[in-house]
Amino acid sequence: MNKLKIGVAGTGHLGKFHIKLLKEIENCELVGIFDKDFDKSQNVAEKEGVKAYRSAEELFDDVDAVSVVTTTSAHYEIVKKAFEKNLHVFVEKPITSNISEAEELVKIARQKELTFQVGHIERFNPALLSLEKYNLNPMFIQTDRLAQFNPRGTDVAVVLDLMIHDIDIILSLVQSEVKNVFASGVAVVSDTIDIANARLEFENGAVANVTASRISQKKMRKMRMFQRDNYISLDFITGVSEVYRLISPEEMQKGHFISFGEMGIGNKKKFVVYEQPELKEINALKYELELFVNAVINKEKPVVSGYDGLKALRVAGMIISKIEESGLK
Repeated sequence: MNKLKIGVAGTGHLGKFHIKLLKEIENCELVGIFDKDFDKSQNVAEKEGVKAYRSAEELFDDVDAVSVVTTTSAHYEIVKKAFEKNLHVFVEKPITSNISEAEELVKIARQKELTFQVGHIERFNPALLSLEKYNLNPMFIQTDRLAQFNPRGTDVAVVLDLMIHDIDIILSLVQSEVKNVFASGVAVVSDTIDIANARLEFENGAVANVTASRISQKKMRKMRMFQRDNYISLDFITGVSEVYRLISPEEMQKGHFISFGEMGIGNKKKFVVYEQPELKEINALKYELELFVNAVINKEKPVVSGYDGLKALRVAGMIISKIEESGLK
C-alpha cells in the first residue's frame, strides 16, 4: 500500500480540521467526505477541493479507511458500516455512547484484523509527550478539566464529553484495575450531567480524583501526579509540564539542577530539584492522524486502540451510574 485512501464522515467543527489535516499527510489520499446534511458537506468539499458523497456507503466503496467525526450517538452505526466494508477506522472519542455498542465494534475489528483507533487527543498533547523520558508510576492523580459552555457536545454527559480525556490518560498511566468508584454530579444547563467529580481507587493502591465541568467561567485542563520522589504538573492548554524530583547528593553532584532545598535527615537527605521538560512543537490532532495512517500501512497496533476506548468508556459508565444512583443528576 503506497498511499492510504481515506474518507471523512462528519463535516462539523472538528470534522473540518480532520479534512484539512488529512490533506497534509503525505502517505494518505483524502478521497472524499460525507455528512448526512449533503448541502453542508458539498460546501465544505468545494472549499477543500474534495468530493462530497451522498451516502456513507458510496464513500466507503472508494476508500481503505475512514475518519468518523460525527455526533457520538452516530458512531456505532457509521463505524459498523465501515467494518462491514472491511475498512480501517479512526473514530473520535468517546468510542460510542454505550458500552455494548463499543464491545461489539471492538470484537468485529479484532475478528476482521482491522485497525481501530479512538481519538483520545490528549494522549498526544505536548505536555504529556514531553514526559517520555520519565518513569511514570503515579500513585495519586488530581485532574481538573473546566470549559466554558458550548452547546456542542451536550448530547452526552460531561463525563463522556470532557472527563473521558483524563480517564483515558489515567488508565494508560496506572496499569491496574479500577477497584472502587465514588462520584457525584449535577445537570445545570443541559439535560445531562454538566459538572462531575469522581474518585477512582485502583487495585494497586493508586487513587485518582477527577473533576470536569462545562459551565465554568475560565478554561482549565490540568493534571497533577504524585509518585515516589516525584511531583509532576501538566497544563494541557499551554502544553507545558513541570517536574519536581528528590535526588541523592551523589546525583546532585553529577548533574546541573535547579535546587529548591533539601529534605530528609542524615544519610537519607535528598535535594529537591526542578525540571521543565523541553516543549514539543506538535499539532496533536495531525500527529494522531499520522499515527493512524502509519498503523494501517505498517499493520501495527494503534497507540490508542478500540479496546483502550472501550476501557475508558467502561469507567465513564461506572461514574455516570454512581451519579445517577446518588440522585444528583
